[in-house]
Amino acid sequence: MSRPKSKNFSPLWQLTLARWRSFYREPSTIFWAFVFPIVLAMALGIAFRNKPPEPVWAAVQKGDGAHEVFHALQASKDVKVDLLDTVAAREALRTGKVSIVVIPGATRTYEFDPTRPESRLARAIVDDVLQRADGRKDPTATQDAKVTEPGSRYIDFLVPGLLGLNLMSSGMWGIGYVIVEMRTRKLIKRLLATPMKKRDFLIAFGAMRGLFLLGELPLLIGFAWLAFHVGVRGSFALLLACATLGALTFAGLGLLTASRAQNTQTANGLINLVQMPMFLLSGVFFPAERFPDALQPFIRILPLTALNDALRGVMIDGAGLAAVARPMAIVCVWGFAAFAVSLKLFRWR
Repeated sequence: MSRPKSKNFSPLWQLTLARWRSFYREPSTIFWAFVFPIVLAMALGIAFRNKPPEPVWAAVQKGDGAHEVFHALQASKDVKVDLLDTVAAREALRTGKVSIVVIPGATRTYEFDPTRPESRLARAIVDDVLQRADGRKDPTATQDAKVTEPGSRYIDFLVPGLLGLNLMSSGMWGIGYVIVEMRTRKLIKRLLATPMKKRDFLIAFGAMRGLFLLGELPLLIGFAWLAFHVGVRGSFALLLACATLGALTFAGLGLLTASRAQNTQTANGLINLVQMPMFLLSGVFFPAERFPDALQPFIRILPLTALNDALRGVMIDGAGLAAVARPMAIVCVWGFAAFAVSLKLFRWR
């Protein structure tokens, strides 16, 4: 009697399926992949939500004419003011409790730190209030037209950056660290006895990152839309394509950091070495353009910078494929290079 034929599944499929099973059996992995980005977006979105401008904090130094200056500033909704003696006023300025100290006199003196943007703003607002109290009139009439729309808010800037950060962290820690942990537990060494190819083993990790993305992306984007009305102005398909390329690229970088690492301590150091410059420079929480011009060429070729630029282009500006082609080309180059080098350097033991 002949034996029934078993279904033939490719090694890549079996390895990807094994990675999926190990994923949903780890609650901590689910938390960092799905829950943590939402918690972070909620916290930062609430902290930087749209609200009326904060008043500037000023101190008036006691002396002749101090009470007149104090009452003039107190009447403005744009200024919070205290009346302090000389020592207390300078201490408040030094510790950042106030942004400017006003010293009344025939020539009014403003003490402030010009390197602090909030102090320069306070100087302009306080001077305007006091000059108007003294009777100054503008030679030209003006009016304010305040514009606030989706796309211009901090949360609109933040969500694509958080998505890029999550793709980087999941790829680096979820793949690089896991492989090294498998190596230290001698699990990878046992795979030498199988006919499995190294290529299939590594590609399975990248394929799993692509599958994770199908859950991560709708969850974060859906939460951002429900909680903060952050939408996607461009094509959702293009956004998915950009995020998928980003996920695969950081999966490749995760594989590269794990190719030769012998223990988790080494893996921690390598992953942090790769991630930290991008975490600081790639415009996750504030625009990368704030860094000096000399650093811009280096910042622009970082994969997270390019990915964030592409994600923001699609989500905020409604950019099409041509507009995001250059940053995504940078991401692809990093991804292909990382996978190619990983295949060369990876060792089982």
